[in-house]
Amino acid sequence: MSSKTKAKGTKDEATPSLIPKLRFPEFRDADGWHVMKLNELLFETKQRNRTLELGAADVLSVSGEHGCVNQIEFMGRSYAGVTVKDYHIVENGDIVYTKSPLKRNPYGIIKKNKGKRGIVSTLYAVYRPFPGCSASYLEHFFSVDYNLNAYLQPLVKKGAKNDMKVNNADVLKGDICTPKLPEQQKIASCLSSLDTLITAHTQKLSALKTYKNGLMQQLFPREGETVPRLRFPEFRVDGEWEENRLGAVATFFKGKGISKSEIVSDGLHPCIRYGELYTRYGEVIDEVYSRTDLAAGDLFFSRSNDVIIPGSGETKLDIAKASCVMNDNVALGGDLNVIRTEHNGIFLSYYLNGPKKYDIAKVAQGDSVVHLYPSQLEKIVLILPKEPEQQRIASCLTSLDDLMTALVKMLETLKTHKKALMQGLFPSQIERTRF
Repeated sequence: MSSKTKAKGTKDEATPSLIPKLRFPEFRDADGWHVMKLNELLFETKQRNRTLELGAADVLSVSGEHGCVNQIEFMGRSYAGVTVKDYHIVENGDIVYTKSPLKRNPYGIIKKNKGKRGIVSTLYAVYRPFPGCSASYLEHFFSVDYNLNAYLQPLVKKGAKNDMKVNNADVLKGDICTPKLPEQQKIASCLSSLDTLITAHTQKLSALKTYKNGLMQQLFPREGETVPRLRFPEFRVDGEWEENRLGAVATFFKGKGISKSEIVSDGLHPCIRYGELYTRYGEVIDEVYSRTDLAAGDLFFSRSNDVIIPGSGETKLDIAKASCVMNDNVALGGDLNVIRTEHNGIFLSYYLNGPKKYDIAKVAQGDSVVHLYPSQLEKIVLILPKEPEQQRIASCLTSLDDLMTALVKMLETLKTHKKALMQGLFPSQIERTRF
């Protein structure tokens, strides 16, 4: 089928139609999409909160990620002015345009109100769809940064303070590509179903992170205690954990410098640079992503079970970022403290990242740049169980991390699938710019 057809009727003869690459079966023989003015789909609502039927508790904000949200629920407080009498009323299903620039959306954002009715300040514009328009379709269309920015750029002028110079009516004067209502609804339903699935996985991931944090507080002794609040049944008769300084149960080393320019994709040696602990690795490192061709004599190599922790960071709390290297002969970069011990390295990593984070923060030095040295780490006091209990705790927490890693990968897959789907469901920009 041609990507460009002529629809019937006098008006359509002057306005060529478009067909996206991907179309639902029931619409493959339907008329093509048409470029039309947004004011043929939306009209401005001018309903004000004159009677004060809605108050500060009903003020909405518009977030690029979360859409229209109650300000108190989302931000913890209301930022309403002295009076909300002139605020716009927003009904469920209305479209809101915020004239506030974001990094990815320098001309503002357009979102649908999916929740209960509320009010927004006069800095926002509020629109309502005509009967032949799906507000959900428009929100999905404008959720694509390119679509949104390309639509708004010709309409919006920026002031000296980076504020938006456009009146509410002019926002609707741009061109948008759209099919008829049933196809709009089908596209919106499909993409909304994907969003629901992505939200469910995101919430599950958040719940698991909260559960893990709470579990760690129970699995390790609290300050001044020698047994944890929660203990696996097979260890409940094993008595108290034993107190030791980290320096008494470990030997300390420093990694050797590996600069960013010395990282090569097919290098001879796998390697870890300290910054990667903040961006790529959790408590367990069983797969190394970087490699280098530096001579072996210029490198410091790991031994399986080594625990590494940065020697410098931005804040005293963030510097407590320990990871256990599960492989021998991994080159460890400069500014890495290496803790070599006969105790379970995975257990120790969780312990240092969890209950001992604040102890590490107390001994770290510096403000704008924080430093952590072996002489400070060796003073950290630990309460340690015997090896079998260390292994049991490590296995429990790694199984949780494995589950979260699987969820992260699933989320990435779903988001990639949605992005590709949207590229197929909407006509390409190359097609749209022919008009």
